[in-house]
Amino acid sequence: MTPLLLAFTLGGACSFLLEVPIRPRVRPPWRRPKAAMLVHLGSWCLLYAGFLLLVQRPWFASVFILCLQLVLLQSHHVKWCSLKEPFLVQDFEYFLDAIRHPRLYLPFFGIWLASAASLAGAATITAFVWWEPWWPGRVGMLPALATLAALLVFGIMLLQAGLARLPAVSLQPTEDLTALGLYAYLWSYARQTQRPLDERLSPASFRQPPTARGSGHPPAADALPHVVAVQSESFFDPRRWSSVVRPDVLPHWDRLKAASLSHGPLTVPAWGANTVRTEAAFLSGLTPEALGIYRFNPYRQFARQPPPNLLRAVKQLGYHCVAIHPYPASFYLRDRVLPALGIDEFLDIRDFDATQKDGQYIGDAALTQRVAQLLESQHSRPLFILVITMENHGPLHLESPQDIDWQRLATEVAATGVATTGVATAEGHTGARRSELHELAVYLRHLCNADHMLGALSQYLTQQPRGGLLCWYGDHVPIMDKVYGQLGDPAGTTDYLIWSTRGAEGASDPQPRDVSRLGVELLERIFAYAQDTPPRRATNSRQDISPSPRKEA
Repeated sequence: MTPLLLAFTLGGACSFLLEVPIRPRVRPPWRRPKAAMLVHLGSWCLLYAGFLLLVQRPWFASVFILCLQLVLLQSHHVKWCSLKEPFLVQDFEYFLDAIRHPRLYLPFFGIWLASAASLAGAATITAFVWWEPWWPGRVGMLPALATLAALLVFGIMLLQAGLARLPAVSLQPTEDLTALGLYAYLWSYARQTQRPLDERLSPASFRQPPTARGSGHPPAADALPHVVAVQSESFFDPRRWSSVVRPDVLPHWDRLKAASLSHGPLTVPAWGANTVRTEAAFLSGLTPEALGIYRFNPYRQFARQPPPNLLRAVKQLGYHCVAIHPYPASFYLRDRVLPALGIDEFLDIRDFDATQKDGQYIGDAALTQRVAQLLESQHSRPLFILVITMENHGPLHLESPQDIDWQRLATEVAATGVATTGVATAEGHTGARRSELHELAVYLRHLCNADHMLGALSQYLTQQPRGGLLCWYGDHVPIMDKVYGQLGDPAGTTDYLIWSTRGAEGASDPQPRDVSRLGVELLERIFAYAQDTPPRRATNSRQDISPSPRKEA
């Protein structure tokens, strides 16, 4: 039994040591709650028993678990550097997504690192199977089974005692990971996923039928405008962030913004990725606080419990709802969630072909043409078209900038290849060479294509007898680690506008918005358009939101 005790003890100690390089830095074991320590030790016992049963070699079991922990920590490191967020228990399912959609994940993890880790893992397995003797053959089958049973019982007892006493988590991942350590942090978040959504926190305009508003009856179907809502991949106005970007890169955005019903910076619950968080907030009107643990991957819960939402509300008015997303519909469970929310027709990657790509993904121009076809083919019913673009999705470093791309940067960059204004580093202001702005040049190319899409959609809506409303917003800022290292991080807000073919009176001042309010405002604009009321400017009123549970109680 001595090899088993040594492997078990040293492996458990190493499981704590491997937490040392985690950023943000976690508390040392002696400064954590005792319950967190019990959870960690109980988890190690259960993991060791499980892998010992699988491989039946004590040292191999310890090394196997620690190697998996290293993979987890590397995934955490990549996510922390790119998305400013720790690894979450909800992220485990992305390991399967990385196999199904490797282009979206492996370039960020590192293709060479993934390959090296796979080869090292295969070599380690071969070496241990060859070198370490079969453990039950040395101690006997009955003693081996008794030892496994003791480890399982001891682990379950420790885990139950720890989980029963764990302090409540804040659902601020950085704070919770720091306070509890890796094992207890993951367990705490996993336990939260058993709670249902509280639909009382949904916006009132999504919960009550349209006939309960205003005059007591819904607007006539003939008076309803077509509505195009575009969630533009990684869209934000980079001129707010850095003077390295030329001021004339978004002419259509500037034109429509000046004539919009409302526009301004948009607070979104995502940085660099996790598009579904912004998408869910727009459609459901639920804030991260209302979503609770489901803020990190809302569609997993929406598939089981579809909340009141914008799509259901417009369907009750008589809209035919279409979603366009040029990627597999199964990604993020959209093939289940969007129909459950109210989508009648879903056009995904199968409705496009490789000739329509711009860069790595289907281009915005192809989506524009598909929207135009839908508008031209539908005259009897109003259309609500939800477009989720892909063209500007990373990894941007896999594309090469063209000469014209550099011309969208400041004059000194285009001319000399060195930026000397608006460039900040930890040491102060310095110059940034073209090689360090590679991703930004690629990003601006696709951003300009998004701007052309915006202009074209406004023209198509203007040509419709019904007229229309155009809602445009970004899901998150792009991942450009090297660029941010030179220019500094952006604020993390994106941009939005709501524009009407009827125009708006006067100049529109920027109105900061949370994305959870944007869908509510769009529904209000639909009613205002149908009732032929003069366009009014946006306010920050939240009268349409239901009272908090405390007030209801």
